[in-house]
Amino acid sequence: MRILLTNDDGIKAEGIYALAKELEKEHEVIIIAPEMQRSAQSHAVTILHPLTVKEVKLDGLKSKAYSISGTPADCVRAGLEVLIEEPVDFVFSGINMGLNSGMDILYSGTVSAAIEANIYGIPSIAVSAEFLDGTVNLEVASKYAKEIFDKIKDQLANSKIVLNINTPHRKEEEIKGIKVCKIGGVIYDYYVLEENENKEKIIKLNGRKDTEPDNDTDRYYLKEGYVTITPLHYDLTNFKLLEEVKSWL
Repeated sequence: MRILLTNDDGIKAEGIYALAKELEKEHEVIIIAPEMQRSAQSHAVTILHPLTVKEVKLDGLKSKAYSISGTPADCVRAGLEVLIEEPVDFVFSGINMGLNSGMDILYSGTVSAAIEANIYGIPSIAVSAEFLDGTVNLEVASKYAKEIFDKIKDQLANSKIVLNINTPHRKEEEIKGIKVCKIGGVIYDYYVLEENENKEKIIKLNGRKDTEPDNDTDRYYLKEGYVTITPLHYDLTNFKLLEEVKSWL
């Protein structure tokens, strides 16, 4: 199969290297990633200036690789429309250095790149690994991403959905299993208001509130030591409310 692999951590990130190493054993992989770190870019695309594309050699990989001076969504669009001449079967995004669980998916460049592929009608998988105490277990993340892909690729090819995979920071023997579940609610970022020497107010991101996740969600199962899978799609329409809102008018 022909796989387009991207991320939001940049072309030189350890995560994309680990996933490419695993996937290229059995598939043709083309890597197209941002030239630098573009985390939390969500679904942004570049519209005010041209994109610069450079072919890059990644040591230890046989896959062709390109860096792009844009966002993760730009990488997918450029790959599918310009850089890859043959049809692409799947798009992978990751491995992200840090979880994309709960409402983090709304900010995630990793997940948005996978959703961009879905807009083109191509099935996709976003992969993220928990970042804890300055470390991340990419071996576990790449292994489970490949294992899940091997099990469901035929069904995924016919469904044209996005799968969001997260792996906990555990040794392989400590992983309890795989859970298909819903996203785990809001994880609030909070800010600190300061004042500088010019009496200007400065607002800075200070961290993340430690809230308890609801049961049966990705955040809950990750905390319990499970790999989580959540199916996503880009259509944000609330179909349950369509008729009700019509009645309001």
